Amino acid sequence: MDETNFKKNYSMQTLHRSIQILRAFSTERKTLSLTELHNKTGLSKSSLQRILSTLVFEGFLYKNEETKKYQLGLELMFLGNLVEKNSSLLSIANPIMEAIRMETGESVSLNVIEENKRKCIGYLMSSHGLQTLSFIGQESPLYAGASAKVLLAFLTDEELQNYFNTISLEELTEHTIKSKDDLYEEIMTIRKHGYAKSEGERIKGAYSISAPIFNPFNEILAAMSIVIPSPRYEEYDEQVLIKLLQDGANQITQTIKTIN
Repeated sequence: MDETNFKKNYSMQTLHRSIQILRAFSTERKTLSLTELHNKTGLSKSSLQRILSTLVFEGFLYKNEETKKYQLGLELMFLGNLVEKNSSLLSIANPIMEAIRMETGESVSLNVIEENKRKCIGYLMSSHGLQTLSFIGQESPLYAGASAKVLLAFLTDEELQNYFNTISLEELTEHTIKSKDDLYEEIMTIRKHGYAKSEGERIKGAYSISAPIFNPFNEILAAMSIVIPSPRYEEYDEQVLIKLLQDGANQITQTIKTIN
C-alpha cells in the first residue's frame, strides 16, 4: 500500500497535519511565524491556527506573544527524555536479560512506572511452548504482580502514601491482593528482601519474580522479571532464580551509575 492510500484509509488528516507542522521546525529554523508555517506546510492559515492553538494548549508548541512566532514546546523535550532514558536502559539491560533467558529458557521482561501504572518496555520470549505472553507497551496496576509491586515498593514514602490515598484495589484474579493493609505489609517485606514474587495475581497460572533497578540517585528506575507458567515453576530452585535475577538487576544498576 502506497503512502497516499495509507493516509486515506488508515489515518486522520488532522493528525498528519499536526505532525507536518512539528516537522517544519529544525535546528536552523527553531522559530516560525504563522506565515512561515503556511509557506512550509502548504496548509491554509485557518487550519493552521486551529491546530497551532491545540498544540500550544497541550504543550507541544510554545507561542511567543510578542513576536507571534512558534517554537517546539517543553512537552516534546519531556517525551524525548523518556525515549532517551528508556533507550539507554534497554541497551544496558538487553544483554543481561538475554543471558537470563538463555540460562532459564523463561520469559524475561523489563518494566517501568508510567502514570501510576506498570508499563512493559522490554520483553524476551520464553523458548518453551507453554509460556505466559506479554508485549511491549502492556500496562497494569502497581498493586498486582511481582514487577509492579517492586516498582511500588521502592517509591519514596511520600510517593507511596500518595499512591495509597488515590487508588482502589480491583480484583484482577482470585489471587489479587484485596486489602490495602495487606498490600502495605507486603511492600515493606519487598523493601526488606530486595525482590518480589507473585502467583497468579494478574494472570492466572503465572509465577513471577522481580528485582529492582535503580538510577544514580538510588531512585527506582525499573523492575526486571522472570515469568514462568505454574506447571513448570516447581522444576526450579526458587532461591537460584531470585539470586540470578538480583545479580542481573544489580549489574544493570551499577552500569547505569558508572556511565552517568
